[in-house]
Amino acid sequence: MTTPAQPPATPDLLYSQDEEDLRSAVRALLADRADAPTVIAATESDTPYDPQLWASLAGGIGAAGLLVPEKLGGQGASHREAAVVLEELGRSVAPAPYLTSSVVATETLLALGAEDGPAAALLGELASGARTAVLAVPFATPPAGADTALAAPDGTVRGVADAAAADVLLVPTAEGLYAVEVSGPGVAVSPLVPLDLTRPLSAVTLTGAAGTLLADADTSATAVRRGLLAGAGLLASEQLGIAEWCLTETVRYTRERHQFNRPVGSFQSLKHRMAQLWLEVVSARAAARNAADALATHSPDAPIAVAVAQAYCSGVAVHAAEECVQLHGGIGMTWEHPAHLYLKRAKADSIAYGTAGSHRQAVAELAELPAP
Repeated sequence: MTTPAQPPATPDLLYSQDEEDLRSAVRALLADRADAPTVIAATESDTPYDPQLWASLAGGIGAAGLLVPEKLGGQGASHREAAVVLEELGRSVAPAPYLTSSVVATETLLALGAEDGPAAALLGELASGARTAVLAVPFATPPAGADTALAAPDGTVRGVADAAAADVLLVPTAEGLYAVEVSGPGVAVSPLVPLDLTRPLSAVTLTGAAGTLLADADTSATAVRRGLLAGAGLLASEQLGIAEWCLTETVRYTRERHQFNRPVGSFQSLKHRMAQLWLEVVSARAAARNAADALATHSPDAPIAVAVAQAYCSGVAVHAAEECVQLHGGIGMTWEHPAHLYLKRAKADSIAYGTAGSHRQAVAELAELPAP
């Protein structure tokens, strides 16, 4: 007798009370330590990252260890909670290595399945916020490109996000995945000039650098794909945060700005533009939450949920930021107003972990696969 197939579980797109409490804590911290003037000043300095902000976010709130099991020193939460943190980081465009260290690098290490040894020890350090790590691949690498993003023992990897703030590099090679100390001999991290000044990019050059082998080639390839998949999926939540801030601030400004003795937001053409943007943001929230829930529940549909989220949310974030700049008029074009930070972050995010086009291609390819 054949057992009838069970219907797929309905994804939970709502926020739990715990998630809302986490949001409130993160938002209060960022309002205090990463408001617009502070972030703009940081982008003009040689050290965009605030160590005290990171210590409070990673260790004080415990955000860095959300994906790490309690037995390894983490919070034992899930991608849903990490997505909430990234929404708030997107709202403030705060310079913090959360996506690269606490999501991508952490997820890569978790995929190795080690409960002891150097990988487990490093996970504990990342969870506490005492150290940060980045995956030494170009920031534009999509999950499907993990196999081609191998580093050479002696060579340069360009466009590595947050490498300047990292303590450890996770270097995927043809032999396996290595953990390389940034401060060790044979490692040079050279800053590049990024579009988004709140997320520095670097060129990482390895010249006979010594590293600790964490996994063999096959295991590390799977781990890197999982890390990039989580990064792409939760990047959609950061893009959602960007779009929500841009819409909220644009509506607020057009209510206050008067022309011809009436608020500019009362003009029909602007109402239509903001209504359209609201519809896009609501749809982006659904796509981003679906991706986070699929990752959290280890759903077999996670790859397609992530691809859909990235294919849609990246365009919404860019559109929202462009409308924010334009509908703020002259002040939106100035350096002192934070609108340019959101536009640059949205543009940079639109090619991070794969372009919208590459994710649409992934959707098409995954949709052709037979049902599991």
